[in-house]
Amino acid sequence: MNRVLEDIQPKNVFRFFEDICNIPHGSGNVEKISRYLVDFAKERGLDYRQDENFNVVIRKPATKGSTGAPVIIQGHMDMVAVKTPDKDKDMENEGLDLLVDGDYIKADRTSLGGDDGIAVAYALAILDDDSIKHPDIEAIFTVDEEVGMLGAEAMDCSDIKGRIMLNIDSEDEGIFLSSCAGGAVIISKYPAVNTEVTGTEVTINVSGVTSGHSGVDIIYQRANANVVLGRLLFELSKQYNYNIRTISGGEKDNSIAPRSEAVIVVEDGDTAGVVEMLNKYAQLIINEYSVTDKDMSIKVSQGSKVSVQAMDYSSTNKVVLALTHIQDGVVKLSNDIKGLVQTSINAGVVRMEDGKVVITYLLRSSVESEKEYLIDKVTSMVELLGGEYVITGKYPAWEYRKESKLREIMSDSFKKLYGKEPVIQAIHAGVECGMFADKLDGLDCVSFGPDIIDIHTFNEKLNVPSVQRTWELILDVLASF
Repeated sequence: MNRVLEDIQPKNVFRFFEDICNIPHGSGNVEKISRYLVDFAKERGLDYRQDENFNVVIRKPATKGSTGAPVIIQGHMDMVAVKTPDKDKDMENEGLDLLVDGDYIKADRTSLGGDDGIAVAYALAILDDDSIKHPDIEAIFTVDEEVGMLGAEAMDCSDIKGRIMLNIDSEDEGIFLSSCAGGAVIISKYPAVNTEVTGTEVTINVSGVTSGHSGVDIIYQRANANVVLGRLLFELSKQYNYNIRTISGGEKDNSIAPRSEAVIVVEDGDTAGVVEMLNKYAQLIINEYSVTDKDMSIKVSQGSKVSVQAMDYSSTNKVVLALTHIQDGVVKLSNDIKGLVQTSINAGVVRMEDGKVVITYLLRSSVESEKEYLIDKVTSMVELLGGEYVITGKYPAWEYRKESKLREIMSDSFKKLYGKEPVIQAIHAGVECGMFADKLDGLDCVSFGPDIIDIHTFNEKLNVPSVQRTWELILDVLASF
């Protein structure tokens, strides 16, 4: 095999990284990379375990003289596999075409998988080198992190002895993640009881909302198109009777809804007043969000006279109350970390399905008790409005530890090596640390990594000097134990 990275330092890290890049390992296509890890362990006589989901654990005893507690090195073996339309590449069966561009490594018109191939490479380089000073090592390689942390969720951790974990799955050098949000999706359903109505159709369309990730971007308090639509309908209900004929909005549970639309039927004779009132109130909302959503558009259009099936007044009212009275957006900021959203909720999707109106909510919190309380509040309101619900995709929070031996050691190492303090951060989204903190009582964990630009895209690139510096940091931290 012609090696593209053989002269790049740290050589052993990039040797394993190139091996990984030559094995197809997109999410859901992990059997080959898992087998590669098992073969690695067998060839070196290391203890290993592979489970039925293809998660792998490899253990290596401490070097002579090391007496510290076991340390877990953890990352995931799957990548987001994407390519440009013009790239002739079977990403299910072919490896990547690596390129070196100055201080960066990238792949030709495909994603690189630095997230999280570099973690796997770091761990293998440590397990491969008997000259590196370290305590007992438990290297945990999980599958399908990118599609819901499925490997970590399913993994049996009863034989894992370590309670100190280096999670190498962050993409900004010098930032140490110390907390992440747990989450859950509530799928609520409200009966759409139909009745024959006669009147004039009016369409309300909300579009041009800035949108964004419902975890990372929720702090900007942008408009949620579904909630904006609910406000318009709620305001209308104060003066006029109407029936919802159709309603839909949003794209994904974890995306702030960028658009939403309802078609309503109003009684003949009221149409002009309805349109005027909606337009006036729409302008008020647009003014409210003139900073965060400057391109937001609310269009109200009058249609034809109809005699059709539409939701009765009771069903209409319950859906409107659900959109307006169930909290949306930032619920609470952290008192420990300035500027961190601690708890939030996002009304991501509204749709009609099988005679019901479905509204999905994605809840996040870095405090488990707050997440559970918010779930209780939402579900009790759904029941009060005559709806039903299911809870899916539930995963635990990784709560911030005010006292962390690992964070202290890593901060000291970083300052010693680079003459500055690292940034301690939390993220209002999920990482595998939360899964493992739930399974391993008392886990002390930090998530970190080298600089990776444009992850999950075909522009992804890995910064070589940052990989070297992060390698030096890992070795110094392991030696400290």
